[in-house]
Amino acid sequence: MPGITELGYLRLGVSNLSRWKEFATEIAGLEWCDEGEPGRGYLRMDSWHHRFILEEDGGDDLNALGLRVAGVEEFAEMDRRLSAAGVRHEIGSRALAADRHVLEIMTLEDPSGNPIEIFHGPHVQYGKPFHPGRRMYGGFATGTAGMGHCLIRNNGFDATYRFYTMLGMRGSIQYRTVRPDGSTGEFLFFHCNDRQHTLGFGVGVMKRINHVMVEASSFDDLAFTYNLVKAKQIPIGIDLGRHANDHLYSFYFANPSGWLLEYGWGSRPALPQSEYYDTDVYGHEHQDAVIDQQWHVHETARKAIG
Repeated sequence: MPGITELGYLRLGVSNLSRWKEFATEIAGLEWCDEGEPGRGYLRMDSWHHRFILEEDGGDDLNALGLRVAGVEEFAEMDRRLSAAGVRHEIGSRALAADRHVLEIMTLEDPSGNPIEIFHGPHVQYGKPFHPGRRMYGGFATGTAGMGHCLIRNNGFDATYRFYTMLGMRGSIQYRTVRPDGSTGEFLFFHCNDRQHTLGFGVGVMKRINHVMVEASSFDDLAFTYNLVKAKQIPIGIDLGRHANDHLYSFYFANPSGWLLEYGWGSRPALPQSEYYDTDVYGHEHQDAVIDQQWHVHETARKAIG
């Protein structure tokens, strides 16, 4: 069933655009683009016009997931599929599509109220090579796997599973872990391409988003960024480790909006069959000064970096 092919971009609401510019370029190595629009900036990771749209609206939260479909026919099929399922959605105007630098766009929400923009035809600028905001050994692993993954809020796995499988994604429980109170926590992940997962659900989220992951193409960039974050005394929420599901080496640190950026390297592709795990391979110790046992990002983390 044709459907979503990748996480193409994120729209983020922020309180302070200048702090985000400094963080994204000098710490994460992203490229900043300012096209003269008041209260807005773009971040690049590759040849796309943008992978992040930052909007200075004070929200410090996710404003929309940009989910891609392959083309005109797939976009029309998605419109029909959503209509048949009774999912409220709206085909965006040409002006809205131009604002997002895509050919066509529709807007909707998932069952948990997370805003989504389904699109095709992103603006790709091969004549403008990616130029990182600071020195890097390589770039970012994007391509057909999309910009990365993110973990967002959910109000129940059943409705979440039905919705995202309707969009053409594949999902399964990948972690079953024992909480401190003895109960079992489950984590639901979805993929739509070679990336092991594009969307994740299952942790306590104060906002719409818990974290976004960007993957470096060089191990040296992961290590360099880790040392840089420590030198700048940016709060680390989850220390270096390796995930069991995607085998990603990564760590998580606070961004100026108070949630987490996961910086990783070396993920394996999505498996053709489901598995689940009870722990990560190693590492990924939670730092309780930054997050609590439900992975909620504390307000103190936001203040420490902003």
